[in-house]
Amino acid sequence: MFNVQLSFTNATIFQFSSSFMVQHHLQLAAASSHGWLRATPSDGHSETSVDKRWDSLAFNPVKTDYIYVMKSCKDGSFSNGGLRHYGNIEISPSAAVLNYGQGIIENLKAYKNKNGSIILFRVEENGLRMRVGADRMCMPAPTIEQFVEAVTSTVSANERWIPPSNKGFLHVRPLLMGNGPVLSLTPAPEFIFLIYVTPVRNYFEGGLKPINVVVENDIHRATLGGVGNIKAIGNYAGIMKAQAKAKANGFSDGLYLDSIHNRYLEEVSTANVFFVKDNTISTPVLGGTILPGITRKSIIEIAHSQGFKVEERLVPVEELFDADEVFCCGNAVCVLPVGSITLNGKRVDYGESGFVVSQQLHSALANIQMGLIEDKMGWTTLLN
Repeated sequence: MFNVQLSFTNATIFQFSSSFMVQHHLQLAAASSHGWLRATPSDGHSETSVDKRWDSLAFNPVKTDYIYVMKSCKDGSFSNGGLRHYGNIEISPSAAVLNYGQGIIENLKAYKNKNGSIILFRVEENGLRMRVGADRMCMPAPTIEQFVEAVTSTVSANERWIPPSNKGFLHVRPLLMGNGPVLSLTPAPEFIFLIYVTPVRNYFEGGLKPINVVVENDIHRATLGGVGNIKAIGNYAGIMKAQAKAKANGFSDGLYLDSIHNRYLEEVSTANVFFVKDNTISTPVLGGTILPGITRKSIIEIAHSQGFKVEERLVPVEELFDADEVFCCGNAVCVLPVGSITLNGKRVDYGESGFVVSQQLHSALANIQMGLIEDKMGWTTLLN
Protein backbone atom coordinates (compact mmCIF):
# COMPACT_ATOMS: atom_id res chain seq x y z
CA MET A 1 0.00 0.00 0.00
CA PHE A 2 1.28 3.46 -0.88
CA ASN A 3 1.58 6.06 1.82
CA VAL A 4 0.17 9.49 1.04
CA GLN A 5 2.09 12.29 2.69
CA LEU A 6 0.24 15.11 4.40
CA SER A 7 2.02 18.43 4.81
CA PHE A 8 0.78 21.22 7.05
CA THR A 9 2.17 24.66 7.74
CA ASN A 10 3.86 24.62 11.15
CA ALA A 11 2.41 21.14 11.69
CA THR A 12 2.24 20.64 15.42
CA ILE A 13 0.43 17.43 16.33
CA PHE A 14 -1.48 16.67 19.52
CA GLN A 15 -2.12 12.92 19.60
CA PHE A 16 -5.17 11.34 21.19
CA SER A 17 -5.76 7.66 21.67
CA SER A 18 -8.97 6.46 20.02
CA SER A 19 -9.82 4.73 23.29
CA PHE A 20 -10.13 8.04 25.15
CA MET A 21 -13.62 8.81 26.34
CA VAL A 22 -15.22 12.14 25.51
CA GLN A 23 -15.28 13.06 29.19
CA HIS A 24 -11.51 12.71 29.40
CA HIS A 25 -11.18 14.87 26.31
CA LEU A 26 -13.20 17.59 27.96
CA GLN A 27 -11.03 17.46 31.06
CA LEU A 28 -7.97 17.99 28.89
CA ALA A 29 -9.59 20.82 27.00
CA ALA A 30 -10.62 22.44 30.25
CA ALA A 31 -7.11 22.23 31.68
CA SER A 32 -6.28 25.75 30.62
CA SER A 33 -3.54 26.01 33.21
CA HIS A 34 -1.50 23.57 31.13
CA GLY A 35 -2.37 25.37 27.88
CA TRP A 36 -2.23 22.06 26.01
CA LEU A 37 -5.27 22.49 23.80
CA ARG A 38 -5.69 26.24 24.02
CA ALA A 39 -5.59 27.74 20.53
CA THR A 40 -3.09 30.50 19.96
CA PRO A 41 -3.61 33.39 17.53
CA SER A 42 -2.34 32.59 14.05
CA ASP A 43 -1.23 34.83 11.17
CA GLY A 44 -0.83 37.77 13.51
CA HIS A 45 -4.54 37.96 14.38
CA SER A 46 -5.14 38.98 17.98
CA GLU A 47 -8.20 38.14 20.04
CA THR A 48 -9.34 41.75 19.50
CA SER A 49 -9.10 41.49 15.71
CA VAL A 50 -11.13 38.28 15.81
CA ASP A 51 -13.84 39.98 17.88
CA LYS A 52 -14.13 42.80 15.36
CA ARG A 53 -14.73 40.41 12.48
CA TRP A 54 -18.03 38.87 13.66
CA ASP A 55 -20.17 41.46 11.85
CA SER A 56 -18.44 40.81 8.52
CA LEU A 57 -18.79 37.03 8.56
CA ALA A 58 -20.36 35.26 5.59
CA PHE A 59 -20.68 31.62 4.57
CA ASN A 60 -17.07 31.43 3.42
CA PRO A 61 -14.08 29.50 4.78
CA VAL A 62 -11.99 31.29 7.40
CA LYS A 63 -8.50 30.10 8.29
CA THR A 64 -8.94 29.04 11.91
CA ASP A 65 -6.28 27.52 14.18
CA TYR A 66 -6.57 23.73 14.08
CA ILE A 67 -7.86 20.86 12.01
CA TYR A 68 -8.20 17.23 13.04
CA VAL A 69 -6.71 14.39 10.98
CA MET A 70 -6.99 10.63 11.41
CA LYS A 71 -5.94 7.88 8.97
CA SER A 72 -7.32 4.40 8.50
CA CYS A 73 -5.26 1.35 9.37
CA LYS A 74 -4.78 -1.69 7.14
CA ASP A 75 -7.72 -3.44 8.79
CA GLY A 76 -10.00 -0.48 8.06
CA SER A 77 -10.09 0.84 11.62
CA PHE A 78 -9.03 4.39 12.52
CA SER A 79 -6.52 5.38 15.19
CA ASN A 80 -3.91 7.95 16.23
CA GLY A 81 -5.98 10.95 15.31
CA GLY A 82 -4.88 14.37 16.40
CA LEU A 83 -5.01 18.12 15.99
CA ARG A 84 -2.72 19.91 13.56
CA HIS A 85 -2.30 23.55 12.75
CA TYR A 86 -4.62 24.63 9.95
CA GLY A 87 -2.98 24.17 6.57
CA ASN A 88 -3.20 22.59 3.15
CA ILE A 89 -2.92 18.85 2.68
CA GLU A 90 -1.10 16.97 -0.05
CA ILE A 91 -2.77 14.04 -1.74
CA SER A 92 -1.81 11.81 -4.63
CA PRO A 93 -3.06 12.80 -8.10
CA SER A 94 -4.50 9.28 -8.30
CA ALA A 95 -6.37 9.52 -4.99
CA ALA A 96 -9.78 7.86 -5.14
CA VAL A 97 -11.54 11.00 -3.92
CA LEU A 98 -10.18 12.98 -6.88
CA ASN A 99 -10.62 10.36 -9.58
CA TYR A 100 -13.82 8.61 -8.55
CA GLY A 101 -15.43 10.86 -5.95
CA GLN A 102 -15.10 8.42 -3.06
CA GLY A 103 -15.85 10.83 -0.24
CA ILE A 104 -18.49 11.95 2.26
CA ILE A 105 -19.09 15.23 4.08
CA GLU A 106 -20.97 16.07 7.26
CA ASN A 107 -22.12 19.38 8.74
CA LEU A 108 -22.89 20.48 12.27
CA LYS A 109 -22.76 23.60 14.42
CA ALA A 110 -21.23 24.71 17.69
CA TYR A 111 -22.69 27.65 19.63
CA LYS A 112 -21.60 29.53 22.70
CA ASN A 113 -24.25 30.19 25.32
CA LYS A 114 -24.41 33.27 27.53
CA ASN A 115 -22.28 31.51 30.16
CA GLY A 116 -19.48 30.87 27.67
CA SER A 117 -20.05 27.11 27.44
CA ILE A 118 -19.91 25.46 24.01
CA ILE A 119 -23.00 23.63 22.77
CA LEU A 120 -22.97 20.80 20.23
CA PHE A 121 -26.24 19.59 18.73
CA ARG A 122 -26.98 15.88 18.18
CA VAL A 123 -23.36 15.18 17.23
CA GLU A 124 -23.85 11.41 17.60
CA GLU A 125 -26.44 11.55 14.81
CA ASN A 126 -23.83 13.00 12.46
CA GLY A 127 -21.40 10.24 13.39
CA LEU A 128 -24.04 7.60 12.71
CA ARG A 129 -25.02 9.15 9.37
CA MET A 130 -21.39 9.20 8.27
CA ARG A 131 -21.07 5.49 9.06
CA VAL A 132 -24.22 4.68 7.07
CA GLY A 133 -22.96 6.71 4.13
CA ALA A 134 -19.50 5.18 4.34
CA ASP A 135 -20.95 1.68 4.10
CA ARG A 136 -22.79 2.67 0.90
CA MET A 137 -19.56 4.09 -0.56
CA CYS A 138 -17.37 1.09 0.36
CA MET A 139 -15.45 3.11 2.93
CA PRO A 140 -14.46 2.39 6.52
CA ALA A 141 -15.46 5.09 8.99
CA PRO A 142 -14.55 6.18 12.52
CA THR A 143 -16.71 4.82 15.29
CA ILE A 144 -19.36 7.15 16.66
CA GLU A 145 -17.23 7.55 19.79
CA GLN A 146 -14.21 8.53 17.68
CA PHE A 147 -16.35 10.93 15.65
CA VAL A 148 -17.68 12.69 18.75
CA GLU A 149 -14.22 12.76 20.29
CA ALA A 150 -12.71 14.33 17.16
CA VAL A 151 -15.45 16.96 16.85
CA THR A 152 -15.11 17.83 20.53
CA SER A 153 -11.34 18.20 20.24
CA THR A 154 -11.50 20.35 17.12
CA VAL A 155 -14.19 22.67 18.44
CA SER A 156 -12.47 23.06 21.81
CA ALA A 157 -9.12 23.86 20.18
CA ASN A 158 -10.76 26.51 17.98
CA GLU A 159 -12.87 27.99 20.77
CA ARG A 160 -11.78 31.56 20.12
CA TRP A 161 -13.37 31.37 16.68
CA ILE A 162 -16.87 30.64 18.01
CA PRO A 163 -18.91 33.85 17.69
CA PRO A 164 -21.22 35.06 20.45
CA SER A 165 -24.57 33.30 20.02
CA ASN A 166 -26.23 36.48 18.77
CA LYS A 167 -23.56 36.85 16.08
CA GLY A 168 -23.28 33.36 14.62
CA PHE A 169 -21.91 29.88 15.14
CA LEU A 170 -18.95 27.66 14.34
CA HIS A 171 -19.62 25.57 11.25
CA VAL A 172 -18.02 22.13 11.69
CA ARG A 173 -17.19 20.17 8.53
CA PRO A 174 -16.06 16.53 8.92
CA LEU A 175 -14.79 14.85 5.74
CA LEU A 176 -14.08 11.20 4.93
CA MET A 177 -11.95 10.70 1.83
CA GLY A 178 -10.47 7.85 -0.19
CA ASN A 179 -6.88 9.05 -0.21
CA GLY A 180 -4.90 6.03 -1.40
CA PRO A 181 -3.80 5.98 -5.04
CA VAL A 182 -6.00 4.03 -7.49
CA LEU A 183 -6.24 3.79 -11.28
CA SER A 184 -9.13 1.39 -11.82
CA LEU A 185 -12.59 1.82 -10.31
CA THR A 186 -11.90 0.28 -6.93
CA PRO A 187 -12.15 1.38 -3.27
CA ALA A 188 -9.12 3.28 -2.02
CA PRO A 189 -6.49 1.40 -0.01
CA GLU A 190 -6.29 4.24 2.53
CA PHE A 191 -8.76 6.74 3.96
CA ILE A 192 -8.49 10.04 5.79
CA PHE A 193 -10.96 11.47 8.27
CA LEU A 194 -10.54 15.24 8.54
CA ILE A 195 -12.39 18.01 10.35
CA TYR A 196 -12.09 21.74 9.81
CA VAL A 197 -14.20 24.56 11.23
CA THR A 198 -15.11 28.09 10.25
CA PRO A 199 -17.17 30.84 11.93
CA VAL A 200 -20.43 31.76 10.18
CA ARG A 201 -22.88 34.59 10.71
CA ASN A 202 -26.44 33.73 11.74
CA TYR A 203 -28.68 33.34 8.71
CA PHE A 204 -31.62 34.71 10.66
CA GLU A 205 -29.92 37.84 12.01
CA GLY A 206 -32.55 40.56 11.93
CA GLY A 207 -35.37 38.06 11.56
CA LEU A 208 -36.26 35.28 9.17
CA LYS A 209 -36.15 36.41 5.56
CA PRO A 210 -38.26 34.25 3.23
CA ILE A 211 -36.61 32.89 0.10
CA ASN A 212 -38.07 32.55 -3.39
CA VAL A 213 -37.55 29.23 -5.15
CA VAL A 214 -38.27 27.82 -8.59
CA VAL A 215 -39.21 24.23 -9.36
CA GLU A 216 -36.51 22.61 -11.49
CA ASN A 217 -37.98 20.45 -14.27
CA ASP A 218 -34.93 19.26 -16.18
CA ILE A 219 -32.15 18.47 -13.69
CA HIS A 220 -32.67 15.93 -10.91
CA ARG A 221 -30.80 15.87 -7.64
CA ALA A 222 -30.95 12.09 -7.15
CA THR A 223 -32.25 8.83 -8.62
CA LEU A 224 -33.51 5.63 -7.05
CA GLY A 225 -30.61 3.28 -6.34
CA GLY A 226 -28.17 6.18 -6.26
CA VAL A 227 -26.64 8.02 -3.31
CA GLY A 228 -29.12 10.84 -2.77
CA ASN A 229 -29.86 9.59 0.73
CA ILE A 230 -26.27 10.02 1.93
CA LYS A 231 -23.92 13.01 1.95
CA ALA A 232 -21.72 11.83 -0.90
CA ILE A 233 -19.56 14.68 -2.16
CA GLY A 234 -20.70 14.16 -5.76
CA ASN A 235 -24.34 14.87 -4.92
CA TYR A 236 -23.78 18.61 -4.95
CA ALA A 237 -21.70 19.19 -8.07
CA GLY A 238 -24.51 17.75 -10.20
CA ILE A 239 -26.99 20.47 -9.22
CA MET A 240 -24.70 23.49 -9.46
CA LYS A 241 -25.87 24.21 -13.01
CA ALA A 242 -29.53 24.25 -11.95
CA GLN A 243 -28.76 26.37 -8.90
CA ALA A 244 -26.79 28.86 -10.98
CA LYS A 245 -29.67 29.11 -13.46
CA ALA A 246 -32.16 29.71 -10.65
CA LYS A 247 -30.06 32.50 -9.16
CA ALA A 248 -29.47 34.07 -12.56
CA ASN A 249 -33.26 34.28 -12.94
CA GLY A 250 -33.68 36.02 -9.60
CA PHE A 251 -34.52 33.02 -7.40
CA SER A 252 -32.79 31.99 -4.18
CA ASP A 253 -32.62 28.30 -5.10
CA GLY A 254 -34.19 25.43 -7.00
CA LEU A 255 -36.68 22.85 -5.75
CA TYR A 256 -36.12 19.38 -7.21
CA LEU A 257 -38.64 16.74 -8.23
CA ASP A 258 -38.34 12.96 -8.41
CA SER A 259 -36.57 11.56 -11.46
CA ILE A 260 -39.24 8.99 -12.40
CA HIS A 261 -42.51 10.93 -12.49
CA ASN A 262 -41.04 14.44 -12.39
CA ARG A 263 -43.93 15.32 -10.08
CA TYR A 264 -43.14 14.55 -6.45
CA LEU A 265 -41.18 16.92 -4.22
CA GLU A 266 -37.72 15.95 -3.07
CA GLU A 267 -35.42 18.71 -1.76
CA VAL A 268 -34.07 22.17 -2.24
CA SER A 269 -30.35 22.10 -3.17
CA THR A 270 -29.02 21.58 0.37
CA ALA A 271 -32.13 21.45 2.54
CA ASN A 272 -35.22 19.37 3.22
CA VAL A 273 -38.63 20.88 2.47
CA PHE A 274 -41.92 20.94 4.41
CA PHE A 275 -45.33 22.43 3.75
CA VAL A 276 -48.12 23.35 6.12
CA LYS A 277 -51.87 23.00 5.59
CA ASP A 278 -54.10 23.77 8.59
CA ASN A 279 -52.68 21.70 11.50
CA THR A 280 -50.84 19.22 9.27
CA ILE A 281 -47.17 19.46 8.32
CA SER A 282 -46.08 17.30 5.38
CA THR A 283 -42.63 16.43 4.08
CA PRO A 284 -41.39 14.04 1.37
CA VAL A 285 -40.95 10.52 2.67
CA LEU A 286 -37.45 9.08 2.85
CA GLY A 287 -37.23 6.58 0.04
CA GLY A 288 -33.61 6.35 -1.02
CA THR A 289 -33.32 9.70 -2.81
CA ILE A 290 -33.84 12.14 0.08
CA LEU A 291 -31.24 12.96 2.70
CA PRO A 292 -32.32 12.02 6.24
CA GLY A 293 -31.49 15.46 7.62
CA ILE A 294 -30.80 15.73 11.33
CA THR A 295 -32.57 19.09 11.35
CA ARG A 296 -35.45 17.44 9.48
CA LYS A 297 -35.68 14.71 12.12
CA SER A 298 -35.59 17.30 14.90
CA ILE A 299 -38.31 19.44 13.32
CA ILE A 300 -40.58 16.41 13.00
CA GLU A 301 -40.10 15.57 16.68
CA ILE A 302 -40.67 19.17 17.77
CA ALA A 303 -43.78 19.49 15.59
CA HIS A 304 -45.22 16.31 17.15
CA SER A 305 -44.53 17.70 20.63
CA GLN A 306 -46.38 20.91 19.74
CA GLY A 307 -49.50 19.07 18.64
CA PHE A 308 -49.09 19.14 14.87
CA LYS A 309 -49.94 16.17 12.71
CA VAL A 310 -46.85 15.28 10.69
CA GLU A 311 -47.03 13.28 7.48
CA GLU A 312 -44.04 11.77 5.69
CA ARG A 313 -45.36 10.84 2.25
CA LEU A 314 -45.16 11.41 -1.48
CA VAL A 315 -46.00 15.07 -2.00
CA PRO A 316 -47.22 16.06 -5.49
CA VAL A 317 -45.88 19.45 -6.54
CA GLU A 318 -49.43 20.69 -7.21
CA GLU A 319 -50.18 20.62 -3.47
CA LEU A 320 -47.83 23.56 -2.99
CA PHE A 321 -50.43 25.81 -4.58
CA ASP A 322 -52.84 25.04 -1.76
CA ALA A 323 -50.35 25.24 1.12
CA ASP A 324 -50.56 27.78 3.93
CA GLU A 325 -46.78 27.83 4.42
CA VAL A 326 -43.68 26.22 2.96
CA PHE A 327 -40.30 26.10 4.66
CA CYS A 328 -36.88 24.53 4.28
CA CYS A 329 -34.66 23.16 7.01
CA GLY A 330 -31.02 22.22 7.20
CA ASN A 331 -27.97 22.46 9.41
CA ALA A 332 -26.87 25.94 8.39
CA VAL A 333 -30.26 27.60 7.87
CA CYS A 334 -32.12 25.88 10.74
CA VAL A 335 -35.67 26.67 9.53
CA LEU A 336 -36.13 29.09 6.64
CA PRO A 337 -39.57 30.12 5.30
CA VAL A 338 -40.27 30.08 1.58
CA GLY A 339 -41.88 33.30 0.37
CA SER A 340 -42.83 32.04 -3.07
CA ILE A 341 -42.56 29.06 -5.39
CA THR A 342 -42.63 29.31 -9.18
CA LEU A 343 -43.60 26.33 -11.36
CA ASN A 344 -43.61 26.64 -15.15
CA GLY A 345 -43.98 30.39 -14.90
CA LYS A 346 -46.83 30.25 -12.38
CA ARG A 347 -45.96 31.77 -9.01
CA VAL A 348 -47.65 31.17 -5.68
CA ASP A 349 -46.88 33.52 -2.79
CA TYR A 350 -46.99 32.65 0.90
CA GLY A 351 -46.84 34.80 3.98
CA GLU A 352 -50.43 35.87 4.56
CA SER A 353 -50.29 33.96 7.85
CA GLY A 354 -47.03 35.69 8.75
CA PHE A 355 -45.10 32.41 8.55
CA VAL A 356 -46.39 31.61 12.03
CA VAL A 357 -45.57 27.90 11.96
CA SER A 358 -42.12 28.44 10.43
CA GLN A 359 -41.32 31.04 13.07
CA GLN A 360 -42.61 28.81 15.85
CA LEU A 361 -40.57 25.78 14.80
CA HIS A 362 -37.50 27.89 14.11
CA SER A 363 -37.62 29.44 17.57
CA ALA A 364 -38.12 26.08 19.27
CA LEU A 365 -35.15 24.49 17.54
CA ALA A 366 -32.79 27.49 17.57
CA ASN A 367 -33.41 28.12 21.27
CA ILE A 368 -32.31 24.56 22.05
CA GLN A 369 -29.26 24.77 19.78
CA MET A 370 -28.17 28.10 21.28
CA GLY A 371 -28.81 27.08 24.89
CA LEU A 372 -31.48 29.72 25.42
CA ILE A 373 -33.97 27.23 26.90
CA GLU A 374 -33.72 23.95 28.74
CA ASP A 375 -33.02 21.03 26.42
CA LYS A 376 -35.81 18.66 27.41
CA MET A 377 -35.10 16.54 24.32
CA GLY A 378 -31.59 15.58 25.46
CA TRP A 379 -30.10 16.65 22.13
CA THR A 380 -27.22 18.88 23.17
CA THR A 381 -23.72 18.24 24.49
CA LEU A 382 -22.29 20.96 26.71
CA LEU A 383 -18.53 21.60 26.72
CA ASN A 384 -17.42 23.67 29.68
